[in-house]
Amino acid sequence: MERTSTQQIRLLRRLPLFLLIWGVFSLSMWVPAIYALALDDHDVSRSFFYSGLLGIFVVAIISLASMSRVSRRGTLGQLAVLLGCFIVLPLFLAIPLHDALGNTTFLNAYFDMVSALTTTGADIFPDPDRLTAPMHLWRALVGWMGGLLMWISAAAILAPLSLGGFEVTARGEPGRPVSGVAQSEKVDPRGRLIRVSRTLTPVYAGLTAVIWVLLLVSGEQGLTAICHAMSTMATSGISPVGGLEGAQAGITGEAVIFLFLFFALSRLTFSSDTAASGYTRLDKDPEFRIGIMIAIAIAVLLFFRALAGVSEIGGTIRPIDAVNVFWGMLFTVLSFLTTAGFESANWNDSQQLSGLGTPGLILMGLALIGGGVATTAGGVKLLRVFALYLNGAREIDRLIYPSSVSGVGGGNRRIQSDGAFIAWIFLMMFALTAALFNLLLAMMGAGFEQAMVLTVSALSTTGPLIELATDIPIRLVDLSGGAKLTMCAAMVIGRLETLAIIALITPSLWRD
Repeated sequence: MERTSTQQIRLLRRLPLFLLIWGVFSLSMWVPAIYALALDDHDVSRSFFYSGLLGIFVVAIISLASMSRVSRRGTLGQLAVLLGCFIVLPLFLAIPLHDALGNTTFLNAYFDMVSALTTTGADIFPDPDRLTAPMHLWRALVGWMGGLLMWISAAAILAPLSLGGFEVTARGEPGRPVSGVAQSEKVDPRGRLIRVSRTLTPVYAGLTAVIWVLLLVSGEQGLTAICHAMSTMATSGISPVGGLEGAQAGITGEAVIFLFLFFALSRLTFSSDTAASGYTRLDKDPEFRIGIMIAIAIAVLLFFRALAGVSEIGGTIRPIDAVNVFWGMLFTVLSFLTTAGFESANWNDSQQLSGLGTPGLILMGLALIGGGVATTAGGVKLLRVFALYLNGAREIDRLIYPSSVSGVGGGNRRIQSDGAFIAWIFLMMFALTAALFNLLLAMMGAGFEQAMVLTVSALSTTGPLIELATDIPIRLVDLSGGAKLTMCAAMVIGRLETLAIIALITPSLWRD
């Protein structure tokens, strides 16, 4: 048994990484194929079955031809493969969706697969009834596997290269392998990738299964329960019923999802396998603490905003309604902070009671902040926000007491100085990238407000923001072809982040 496992690991090390990922996604196509067959939907079943069979055949042929080749690009080469996956793989993933639908363009199917794979969850098909149950399952499954891909990549690829938020606390420079565990495994990056995959995949799948069972116990239907479970872990916000308003589990189901959204606030909720110096206890982790503080503070602010609106129009609110409104605020705030984008069924109660519109700017601000490092959440990341806060607090102290000495600990001292500098650089690059995509979308026919919402939702990988940030939801299907491709590029950059893209195009890093 042990010998067989060793042989399998050797085979995986020799198989090109892109082909390995392609093969896994090809096999996953048989899941909706079997589901469609069980529903007697033979046309959809054939689309997914034959597409998966074609993918496995192509992977097998190319693998046999390139088995003797050994990659010498190391971890940086794996980062390039990851970028290629987000750009090229959706072309293959869109084939069964396009064929099964039969009444949409291939560009729309490609956009939807990029949105799912990057865990953005921007819905180009706003009417849930347009897609059959196997198609909804496929979208949620692609989003779930995209989240797993980022979970594994964060620990096995981004952490050794001091990217993806790890540069704030890491000892090395962004894009270069650091000392310690990552440096000792520099000669065998594939081995580290396999070990991380074998460690995190059961955890990821197990947590998803727990959410699924709890949602079923709460009274949710089977397809909706599994899709919401996968979307919660991947923070994709993909739903087969148009969101939590169409769910059957009610507030109990929301409470289950709320609990598991905390896994997107800090990597310490599931793993401490990083190449950075930092915290090892969850209660001491600044990401987790600042995330909870932001969620509670914004929820309270929105709650009093709703109460003020009710008072202004001369209305009254019952205690039970006040509790429901506050829960809707708290759930939705945490959901957008983790870039999942689920909207509580009680979220609209505050608008109906107070007559106020949707606080779109607040939702966009939460999505921009994002969740924790090495999680499936997007955005700027809480650790960078904490680094900027520490540096700002220290500068204010120096203005008041010029001769003062910082009293923070060793870990915070590293974040306060070099970490804050790198976080500020990333924030400026993020702002410039947002301005560029805003300009490109405006040139392609989108209004200023629409372009801003589309840009923020893509770069923060928070697709549901498109429907909630404005009073009139934006119809993605009505965008031009150029705007859709621009959105695809923004979603990929938002998922990998600008520092990783710069590392890939820096020649000196490839020569190291």
